[in-house]
Amino acid sequence: MVNISKVQQAAVLLFARQGFAATGIRELGGAAGINSATIYHYAGSKEELLVQVMRSCLDEMITSGAAAMRISAEPTIQLAALVSSHVGFTATNPLTARVAEYEMRALSPDNRTAMQKLRDDYESLFAQVVERGIRVGDFSTDDATMARLALMEMGTGVAHWYRPDGRLTLIEVQHNFVAMACKILSANQTMLDGIDYIRPPVVVASEPTGTSVTISG
Repeated sequence: MVNISKVQQAAVLLFARQGFAATGIRELGGAAGINSATIYHYAGSKEELLVQVMRSCLDEMITSGAAAMRISAEPTIQLAALVSSHVGFTATNPLTARVAEYEMRALSPDNRTAMQKLRDDYESLFAQVVERGIRVGDFSTDDATMARLALMEMGTGVAHWYRPDGRLTLIEVQHNFVAMACKILSANQTMLDGIDYIRPPVVVASEPTGTSVTISG
């Protein structure tokens, strides 16, 4: 039985493989196992389907990131929790995360504005942690904006190369990225000793399962 999740998974797989612009409605229908006309039962247009995928992805990133920050009031622990959440999400949902990251350019102005607002809301979580850590003297950096961008970009890049059967487990990858984040911000990593700051990442409904794909862009 076809449902919206299967349609979204087919869309994510095709958008990740060949890009939004190069993917046709008929191709989407074939990948989802339905005729192209039925696609419009699940989304008013191909762009609306992309918006659905992006919105659910960004909403979950915001929810997971905010939950990670609530585990402590200490900036270093918040940093560790937020970075590990970001890495965990992108590693677990690589195709959806990449589509949400790179296909913003395909949206119409109104949809782009709405999705950019969600992305800004997510980025603001990192900005809050970095700025507060600097303010209370727990972090040190020459440029807070550059540090924030570096933290986010290196975490997003995990979608390119992480494999569940690879050399490192996801938890090991998360710990390594937290250690790098602490070095970028000159944070005292010993504050994390004995702290359980990693939470299991959520797999979003749009993420294809059991699929290997060469991603465009």
